[in-house]
Parts: sequence; C-alpha cells; structure tokens
Amino acid sequence: MLEVLPIQEKQEQEALCARCGVPFDPALLAYKTLVDGELRGVCQFTMDANGGRILHFASAPDLYEFEPMFVMGRATLNFIDLCGVHRAYFDADCENETLIKAIGFSRNSDGRYEMDLTDFFKEPCKHSKN
Repeated sequence: MLEVLPIQEKQEQEALCARCGVPFDPALLAYKTLVDGELRGVCQFTMDANGGRILHFASAPDLYEFEPMFVMGRATLNFIDLCGVHRAYFDADCENETLIKAIGFSRNSDGRYEMDLTDFFKEPCKHSKN
C-alpha cells in the first residue's frame, strides 16, 4: 500500500532526511512516502507570502519508484494550496526532470521550476504539462 504522511516529530524527520541523504532543517515541514510500510522518500518544504517551496525531495537509497515520489510531490502541493498559497516552486536538487514535470512544474523565464496552484486540484487532469 502506498502512503504519503506528514512527519509530525522532528526527530523522525531528521532520521528520515539522513536516510535519504538530504540536510535536515527543523524549520521545514515534511512528508514521507511509504510502500508497504517501507520508506521510499522524503520531502521538506516551506511556504510564505512569496509561495510554497519544495527544498528537499529525495528517494531512499536504491529504492526509487516513480509513483510514490509523484504522489508525495502532489500531496505536498495540495497541502500548500489548502493553506491558501497558490504559487509553488521546486527548488530541490533533483535531476529527474520527467518527475518534476509530471508533478506539474515547468520552467519559468528565469529557469526556475514553478507552477500556479490556482484551481489545480479542482480539475488537475485539465492542466497541460509542458
């Protein structure tokens, strides 16, 4: 079973970040994705008046699977949107451009991955992917 869950305890967030090879930042919010109870990835993010920002997005070593990472990315964006922040940026080190674009991001004129979340989760299948 695929699960995406918020990480509630900072000690767990720190341990999962270490397992996925990303720096732990206690000021960031985080999600984890699991398949049959086994860690597949972690996402650390933040949001403010300028938008939501995914800062760390990584799979567990040797356990990369597209679907859990995709669902975790979308869950993160949905949370950001539900908080009333309707612009998001993908600022994480991730070389999988196919995954980043599938989640919904496209490069803006500055070369930064960005997306408008306005009404995205009302009809996500109607949004075009670049």
